[in-house]
Amino acid sequence: MRVATIDLGTNTFNLLIAEVVSDNDYNILFENKLPSKIGKGGINNNTLLPEAIERGLSVLKIHKNTIEKYNVEKTVCIATSAIRNATNGNEFALEVKKHLGFNLNIISGIKEAKMIFDGIKQVVPIGSDKVMILDIGGGSNEFIIANKDGIIWKHSFELGMARLLDRFNPSNPIIKDEIDTVENYLRNELYLLFEVLKQHEVTTLIGSSGAFDTIAGMLALHKSPNILMSKIVTYKIDYNDFIQLHIKLLNSTIEQRLKMERMESFRVEMIVLASIFINFIVRECQIINIWQCSFSLKEGAIYQIMKGELN
Repeated sequence: MRVATIDLGTNTFNLLIAEVVSDNDYNILFENKLPSKIGKGGINNNTLLPEAIERGLSVLKIHKNTIEKYNVEKTVCIATSAIRNATNGNEFALEVKKHLGFNLNIISGIKEAKMIFDGIKQVVPIGSDKVMILDIGGGSNEFIIANKDGIIWKHSFELGMARLLDRFNPSNPIIKDEIDTVENYLRNELYLLFEVLKQHEVTTLIGSSGAFDTIAGMLALHKSPNILMSKIVTYKIDYNDFIQLHIKLLNSTIEQRLKMERMESFRVEMIVLASIFINFIVRECQIINIWQCSFSLKEGAIYQIMKGELN
């Protein structure tokens, strides 16, 4: 059976098409991510602006055309932070149904975290030691503490990069006072995470998709330029290498970032805040090992479809 999942994120709508070959296995046939910026301009007011809705519908139309070419039998659409928190999120869902025929599953942050974990565990061998998984989204960030026995703790924080960008509107390039303001805000908002970590020793961070993919790709370009990032699912990020890139991003303008190799154009506005977020977590949580994983929510959705947990 051919299935498709669409992850309707705050910044991008991500499509995955797969051939399910058994209850435990599938082959990826096609994947693509397109910028929708569905939360732009209205995310901190809990609304989807008319132009954002139009962008979202246009991107979904492109994905639908692709799905039809692959003769997909089942399509599942997962809507996350920007749509679930918008007062007109259900209206957007009705528009999607009316114009494209897709039913939107608007899921909670906790369900989102579980789906992310179900994606990552397929390709990352998590052992008895506890690890922390982080998915940096446009609207929310999901933190999961887990080991080989499963999820120990999970939480979704409404601290996505589109929210931070809209709230702080940093200079171009960002200045030190703005970095300090962002970090102080994160320190207060992530109080629950820091309290939980007092009970759980975690030294490994697994970064799920999104900004981690971009950062890993940029770092790999200099360390292993012949590696095709599209062919690997995990990449070990050396912290010293990351810090060099982090400083470069902090000192760059949007125009300069647009010219950086392997920088996705739709990430140029938010990648600086994402880098600040990652560095803050690594430093404050005393992380030693950092891994990127390209599997995330959309692969987790395929897993849950195979297991009969998602219709």
